[in-house]
Amino acid sequence: MNQTINYEFELNAVTRKNIFSRFFTWAINEEPNRIGWAAFAMVAHGAVITPITIVIIIISGNYFPFWIITILTMASTVITNLAALPTRYTIPTFFLSIAIDLIVIISCITMLL
Repeated sequence: MNQTINYEFELNAVTRKNIFSRFFTWAINEEPNRIGWAAFAMVAHGAVITPITIVIIIISGNYFPFWIITILTMASTVITNLAALPTRYTIPTFFLSIAIDLIVIISCITMLL
């Protein structure tokens, strides 16, 4: 009994992966849902995240470099989806662009205050 517990613990300790490798493995496994992810990314980014970011940029003083960043993040999501790249590229690009837009929103709010 004691030997199997130690063996299972050692096996789990060896096979643990960091969060990035687990995320990329998950993104690769989402390949059958590629069209759904493409539609979700385009709608979520184009109809929700980018307009909210642009409104916050305008309210905070219309700082032009934030416009460029916001448009480039939207373009990166659109380009990867229209190029029909695999999900191992499109999903991380989508989440990275959301993170960049959140950084722009936080920067705009701090400039407003």
